[in-house]
Amino acid sequence: MKAHDGMYIGGQWRDAAGADTITVVNPADEQIIGQVPAGTADDVDAAVRAARAAFPAWAATPPAERAARIAAVRDALAARADEIAATVTAELGAPPKFAQAVHTGLPVAVAGSYAELAASYAFEEKVGNSTVLLEPVGVVGAITPWNYPLHQIVAKVAPALAAGCTIVLKPAEDTPLTAQLFAEAVDEAGLPAGVFNLVTGLGAVAGQALAEHPGVDLVSFTGSTAVGRRIGATAGAAVKRVALELGGKSANVILPSADLPKAVAAGIADVMRNSGQSCNAQTRMLVHKDQYDEAVALAVEAVAAYVPGERIGPLVSAKQQQRVRGYIETGVAEGARIVAGGPEAPRETGYYVAPTVFADVTPEMTIAQEEIFGPVVAILRYEDVDDAVRIANDSVYGLGGAVWGEQEEAVAVARRMDTGQVDINGGRFNLLAPFGGYKRSGVGRELGAHGLTEYLQTKSLQF
Repeated sequence: MKAHDGMYIGGQWRDAAGADTITVVNPADEQIIGQVPAGTADDVDAAVRAARAAFPAWAATPPAERAARIAAVRDALAARADEIAATVTAELGAPPKFAQAVHTGLPVAVAGSYAELAASYAFEEKVGNSTVLLEPVGVVGAITPWNYPLHQIVAKVAPALAAGCTIVLKPAEDTPLTAQLFAEAVDEAGLPAGVFNLVTGLGAVAGQALAEHPGVDLVSFTGSTAVGRRIGATAGAAVKRVALELGGKSANVILPSADLPKAVAAGIADVMRNSGQSCNAQTRMLVHKDQYDEAVALAVEAVAAYVPGERIGPLVSAKQQQRVRGYIETGVAEGARIVAGGPEAPRETGYYVAPTVFADVTPEMTIAQEEIFGPVVAILRYEDVDDAVRIANDSVYGLGGAVWGEQEEAVAVARRMDTGQVDINGGRFNLLAPFGGYKRSGVGRELGAHGLTEYLQTKSLQF
């Protein structure tokens, strides 16, 4: 696609307030593929004003009509599937098949789910002698990350539209071209002017201006816990609602009753997906002490299939590459043992990191506690089930997790884990189930009916 040199505000592409730009780089070959405007507080203000002006009419639009518009956005995205996948591959580095199936297919499905939900959701209910109304919060400031550039946009915009809210989107500066494609799809779908607005820019400038803007009623942010804390503090000072989907350090508990080869292979695949750039990646593999050596050997065998540049892509940027390689070096310095991969770059060109497996990892090590956001797996041993649960919960995060083993025992362990979502024996991702975290992994939920309620407020009428 050709990058737009303006912002999408009030139903049209318009010039940015300033002249600064953001350069977009292909992380696989380090070549420049485009430039987009670096928005300022003035651009954000114009977008928020457009969203505020459009809000009364959109909020009053019957849910069935809102559903039809969301369905039109879904269809526009589906029609552009090849272009979207190619764009995600170019600016994120995702392998083409993964870009097509997940980065494109998943958000199209999520948009469709909200088209159905908007048409069927009960925005009124009777409670005794009261009628309870579920009404849109207002103007939403959506700030999205680069790791799933289209999915994260749709997971915020679709439920906000279904609720009757209007939106200003500030996408990640590493992947703005996908966001511009989404704006094109919105325009094709015929959403009323100002209902959706796009401002590209740096987080410290445009993102901060959006979070602080007095015309924004709710800030929905996905990204690091550090930034989420700042946004939460800003919103709290203004008594403004937030939805925060933040970091994770998920545990994959493999019980002695599990099919060990299957569990290890699936665990490695989970971390290698999207080059390890998933906030719910199960990067801590917990194995019983009697099966530990076998599990390590199986992990080494499984990770060998993930060849950089073929089955696994680069990291999104040079900065991210250096960050992950730094964590690998820290793991070695703290006494963990590398059994596959390492800090050396596996290719001369591109921001690649070798798929890395650490053995002899203890719970207090940095690589067992901090979110690395790269293709790095830490294998920890445990004594018994109680010890496994203790280690799994020994984290400031609580976003995802997995348990493998006899189903009744696995469910019992999952119930004890302090985390928002747990896969049992490879349970498939469900786009209708709530996604979100415990502890420092965030506030609120995305997807399905729970994701819709984040954008609603309640009013009761007494009779």
